[in-house]
Amino acid sequence: MGHRVEHATGPRIAPDRLRAFGTRVLATLEVPEDDAALVADSLVQADLWGHQSHGFLRLPWYAARLRSRAMLARTSPEVLSDTGPLLLLDGRDGIGQVLAERARTTAVDRARRFGVGVVGVRNSNHFGTAMYFTRRAAADGCVSVLTTNASPAMAPWGGREKVLGTNPWSIAAPGPGGRVVAVDIANTAVARGKIYLAKNRGEPIPETWAMGPDGAPTTDAAEGVLGVILPMAGHKGYAITFLMDVLSGALTGSGVGSEVHGPYEAAARSRCGHLFLALDPAAFGDREGYEGRVEQLIAEVKGVPLAQGFDEVFYPGEVEDRAEAATLAAGGILLAEQSLGDLRGLAAETGVPFPAAVAR
Repeated sequence: MGHRVEHATGPRIAPDRLRAFGTRVLATLEVPEDDAALVADSLVQADLWGHQSHGFLRLPWYAARLRSRAMLARTSPEVLSDTGPLLLLDGRDGIGQVLAERARTTAVDRARRFGVGVVGVRNSNHFGTAMYFTRRAAADGCVSVLTTNASPAMAPWGGREKVLGTNPWSIAAPGPGGRVVAVDIANTAVARGKIYLAKNRGEPIPETWAMGPDGAPTTDAAEGVLGVILPMAGHKGYAITFLMDVLSGALTGSGVGSEVHGPYEAAARSRCGHLFLALDPAAFGDREGYEGRVEQLIAEVKGVPLAQGFDEVFYPGEVEDRAEAATLAAGGILLAEQSLGDLRGLAAETGVPFPAAVAR
């Protein structure tokens, strides 16, 4: 037994066709082509990694927010503070992926100049998968950390009313041989998108994922969407999500707690914030030694005797690399039937043909 990769049944769609479809859909909603291509690529990449909860499932949500102008098609951030190593941007309700990419490129540039680069973003929107951006920074040679806050999904430990978001974060670092080591997690037992995905598939959820409005655990995905998502590791997950809100919202001057709104709320300003940190290993004076130590760490974790029920140990990020390779080898991405229906509806609304499935 190894790591479980999310799966769906149905026709496979070639990643490049999905990218082109997403880009064209967003372009009909007045998103500049380069920005539209970035958003589409981020969603396709999540599906390739096996994280369908953050993949093309979300495109109709983004479209609805663009139509309501809760999220603006043209992203034009304003620099509020610039100390050299640290920059603060007001995203002015622009597209989350575009703002996170601006934060990444700026943080990496400052890290190369100063050894460290920090970019805060206020008044942003949902940016998809945090790992998409930290992995890019790692490929550029920097160790990176990205935090964000999100709309209420979790109750404080001991409570049953949601006031805190899943508030995910990602860390990625350059590894040996051009590889990247990376983690991307929400502080809840599961990302909210996975409950939506289970709902779209008509599948039950584990009782450790969410509790219903009455404060009792539920296996009903539809009830879980309306209820409260449970924290990972009990009180520890609650404390981490609280501090991620401090880093992402309080520190950047964005919304916090119940002031933040999610991508599925079509008409509400998000007010979410992000913090991107980039570190240049060369600034620590031993770049080659750094790479050797990461290689040693990977070798040690993969070389341990296996626990019962496992046939391999993975280093962080390896599961996603394997999933992408397997999906590409299979010829395309599988989408849940409900997601396919939603996307075909979006195609009809925008006049953009939905891509044909890969011939088998």
